[in-house]
Amino acid sequence: MTSSATLEPWGKLIEPTTLKIQRLLPGPLERVWAHLVESDLRRRWLAAGDMEMRVGSTFELVWRNDELTDPPGHRPDGFGEEERMGGRIIELDAPHRLVFTWGEEGSVCFELEAQGNEVLLTVIHHRLADRSGLLDVSSGWHAHLDVLVARLTGARAVPFWDAWLRLRDEYDRSLPA
Repeated sequence: MTSSATLEPWGKLIEPTTLKIQRLLPGPLERVWAHLVESDLRRRWLAAGDMEMRVGSTFELVWRNDELTDPPGHRPDGFGEEERMGGRIIELDAPHRLVFTWGEEGSVCFELEAQGNEVLLTVIHHRLADRSGLLDVSSGWHAHLDVLVARLTGARAVPFWDAWLRLRDEYDRSLPA
């Protein structure tokens, strides 16, 4: 069993192109699952987009990161008010595991494990193509998961973009080149 005292908040490379990051969240399991699969809840911490809970179904994620926190912080150059990406569900074991494609090449796996009154969320992002993508995704998952923690605990999240920029610099220093 993992405790919040021993849980590492930073994403780690578990293979050269695979990032793993975890968070211990207040349960129950079904509540956390809903925040992964229901568009209206997911858009508050990650991205909107209806998902039919069936292997093979396609969906579109729509990011509006300026809406995640108030204030949103300073959006970096190269990012628009809205970003979109398609995906397809490739594995589903509700409410424990969801795997979907990430754009054209990668995939993301969410695993949920009940631990008493808490839920261990593990995110594994496969096939990060290059250093820039690795840094964007590492800082992105970290910042988005911090917003999820704030939503589920009733805390106030720090401005998303400011956190993302700081985290991107920290991941650039800490992840192997």
